[in-house]
Amino acid sequence: MKQTFLDSTIGQVAARYPKATEVFRSYGIDFCCGGGRRLSEALEEAKLNIDEVLGRLEELVKKQDGAEENYFDMSPAVLTTYIEDTHHDYLRQVLPEVGDLLYTLVRVHGMKHRELYDIYKVYGQLKTDLEQHLMKEEQLLFPVLEENKNQEEISRLSKEIKEEHEAAGELLRKLRVLTDDYQVPQGGCSTYKKTFGLLEDIEKDLHQHIHLENNVLLVEIV
Repeated sequence: MKQTFLDSTIGQVAARYPKATEVFRSYGIDFCCGGGRRLSEALEEAKLNIDEVLGRLEELVKKQDGAEENYFDMSPAVLTTYIEDTHHDYLRQVLPEVGDLLYTLVRVHGMKHRELYDIYKVYGQLKTDLEQHLMKEEQLLFPVLEENKNQEEISRLSKEIKEEHEAAGELLRKLRVLTDDYQVPQGGCSTYKKTFGLLEDIEKDLHQHIHLENNVLLVEIV
């Protein structure tokens, strides 16, 4: 089993064993945009204790039950519907809410916490990018994947979508740095706590969202 993990890509492991994303997240292993790398390479580059990481993954496999989603068994139509219902709907609900909360934080606490201006700016870019990204997936990419006729168009759109995933991933990294890993400043109010908590939830959801598209839905498309 250990060698199977090492020979697999990070994305393959995360797709076959969904709870593996918890292990990858705890070690800072990129399983969404970086999911195409072999796990062995990622562990060596990060200088992690390979036996420790593999041991945790093996424990997850033993505990995984039959109720876990097997994304590789889903047809494109089923998987895209799942992504829309689970991730797109969530983002459309939470993105405006966090935008309003950040506006309040900047207005009330911006004088004391100047980093809030940069957080507001980066989040605004992420929100704008994601809103058009979701529409592009639903109106352009997902329909051609389901039809599976125009391979040239599928390849072109897949490349665009993956590039936009990379851009979103970079903005998420900037937000994590600017928020000091989403740590609320000492004495931060309830709005601060709610906002930073939701920002971290968005990051977690986007990592899973991008992982499903890059490493399952679009994995074999060049």
